[in-house]
Amino acid sequence: MITLTNISYNYEDQPALEDISLRLTKGEKLVLLGSNGSGKSTLLKIMAGLYFAKEGSYSFDGKAVSKKSLNKDFRKRVGILFQNPESMIFNPTVFDEIAFSLREFGFDDIKPRVEAIAKKFGIENLLDKNPLYLSGGEKQKVILAAILVYEPELLLLDEPTAAMDPKTTGWLIDLLLDLETTLIVATHDLSLAYEVSERAVVIDEKHHKIYDGCIEQLYEDLDTLIQANLIHKHRHRHKNFSHSHYHKHY
Repeated sequence: MITLTNISYNYEDQPALEDISLRLTKGEKLVLLGSNGSGKSTLLKIMAGLYFAKEGSYSFDGKAVSKKSLNKDFRKRVGILFQNPESMIFNPTVFDEIAFSLREFGFDDIKPRVEAIAKKFGIENLLDKNPLYLSGGEKQKVILAAILVYEPELLLLDEPTAAMDPKTTGWLIDLLLDLETTLIVATHDLSLAYEVSERAVVIDEKHHKIYDGCIEQLYEDLDTLIQANLIHKHRHRHKNFSHSHYHKHY
């Protein structure tokens, strides 16, 4: 479904990604791990067609993605959730926020779709409220509902649990595990990563991909975790280090 080949991106003279290559098959779940500033968010925005690589190529479902090739069909097939949900809110009510993309994409059954996903997300009592006045976790739920309601084939999540409490985080993990949608979650949270995917890609602070493989093996690779600034060097003192130090059951 996704092929990234030698992708590089700069913000003026500041590198954000360096020579990133990645392949993802339909239905696969992937965790993109890296510290803040490593380039995770930039890579998601490239895959969402919001940014375009300075070097390299990106193809989605066998077709090259470029400014000229982007259309409403691509936008309907790819959904992205930003780390800050407020940046995605611009409707007066939760109902209108969830319904917005349905209207844009020409769906007819808007009201039943909105009500069904609101019930699934446990936010049916919020439909008449202004989303800007909700809690951080509620805002994340609303925007995620606004994305999933139009059933994208690729879901990109940027630090989705940043504003969530443990209970809501557990709810999100269960939701993601049940999804059949192709999924990429960008995070620096090792606990979340272990819960949602068996495959991890790691980007280090120099914006290079330094790991792509089994998440179980990654959690035994202290040098890679330290290089990516995902754990501190002092964790070498733990003789029995394993993923269980980060694994949480919600």
